Amino acid sequence: MTQSTSNAAAIGAASGASAKRGFWSSRMAFVLAATGSAVGLGNIWKFPYITGENGGGAFVLVYLLCIAVVGIPIMMAEVMIGRRGGRSPINSMRILTERDKLSLRWRWLAGVGVLASFLILSFYSVIGGWAVSYVGTAASGALSGQSAEVIGAIFSGLLGDPGKLLIWHTVFMALTMAVVVRGLRGGLERAVTILMPALFVLLLLLVGYAMTTGYFGQAVSFLFQPDFSKLTTEGVLVALGHAFFTLSLGMGVMMAYGSYLNKNVSIAKTSVLVSVMDTGVALLAGLAIFPIVFANGLEPGAGPGLIFQTLPLAFGQMPLGSLFGTLFFVLLVFAAWTSAISLLEPLVEWLEEQKGMNRLVSTLGAGGLCWLLGIASILSLNEWSGFAPLGMFAAFEGKTVFDLLDYLTANILLPLGGLLVAVFVGWFMARQALENELSLRGPWFTLWYGVLRYVTPVAVAIVFIYNLV
Repeated sequence: MTQSTSNAAAIGAASGASAKRGFWSSRMAFVLAATGSAVGLGNIWKFPYITGENGGGAFVLVYLLCIAVVGIPIMMAEVMIGRRGGRSPINSMRILTERDKLSLRWRWLAGVGVLASFLILSFYSVIGGWAVSYVGTAASGALSGQSAEVIGAIFSGLLGDPGKLLIWHTVFMALTMAVVVRGLRGGLERAVTILMPALFVLLLLLVGYAMTTGYFGQAVSFLFQPDFSKLTTEGVLVALGHAFFTLSLGMGVMMAYGSYLNKNVSIAKTSVLVSVMDTGVALLAGLAIFPIVFANGLEPGAGPGLIFQTLPLAFGQMPLGSLFGTLFFVLLVFAAWTSAISLLEPLVEWLEEQKGMNRLVSTLGAGGLCWLLGIASILSLNEWSGFAPLGMFAAFEGKTVFDLLDYLTANILLPLGGLLVAVFVGWFMARQALENELSLRGPWFTLWYGVLRYVTPVAVAIVFIYNLV
């Protein structure tokens, strides 16, 4: 078969796959799905505490700048790859490389992302299980009036009980698979059109509650009044890294979701809108959390324990704390759930195409493997807490399975995937093809193209190197 015949066959297969797999029913459906993927534990859990650790307003300002120069350009590139290929991330990359006569090795770019999403979901589901567990804990009133020691003991007791963790991990993974197995319209789209509006309503209710604490103004000043004397070089790099990770970049997710996107939808406008909505959720989470933290004399830079130890202590001391504590953890579950759905989709999509599996079998297979690997993360929190799989290497000394999966994905696979996307699209894809696919002309295309080629790769490379040293 000649190269041109091979290309034609690949393009025809892509069109057929796209027609068979369907499209998002509307631009807003894609926006909600992509925002649901981006909005996760990183917005509700991580953003508030890293903002607290790095001085507040100045960090937020740098973070917003990083979203503009790193997040949006790569998101546009990933969605464009998915829509142009019309298939799963790996097969979309294969089609694009064959069409443009580029090295087929580039298809492993998407493979890195699909592997990252699979590994992340395996331990992300464990954390999602914590959130599900805390909905019941908060609703039962078990947090009311408790001391910091008791609150800490509740969390430690959960982590130390592999049986409980397995139950909640299973529940969360089952919730995720139940959506993905129903496909695009009946599963992904229906779920996000319910969960995302509900998430915004819950978040606004919590912000309204925070406004009654008397410390809302202090929280606004903390978040939006820059004090650059509190900003360190490390803080800038943390902002850069989080801006990249919060938008679900480097995971193959945006390629997978982009493959369902109609040609008449503007990739640029939707990418900007998703980024704005994702950032808005993170800022609203800060406005919901920091007034409660300040009202109880707690430390805004409390670290990862902010959500499962610091805030439960605060809710336990406040009027209607059980009600709003329950709402907060329901919000956390919704955020984790929409992200988990997107993490499972790229692998399920690939199994359908490559192995000829139907949706049910591919979802059970991919989800089952994630669930199985998650058990290793559960055991690393208790029974295997002293086991470091790669402890013979200095960089991984003392890292449990849970820590290792987190480190490999966040510090290596995601920035590597994002860097390769920026290089592939910015330096190897034909400029005219990019202009046509993005429907950008004149200075707007020149700005995006210049940032993607020269600014974004350098920024991601800095984060990559910083995380490794």
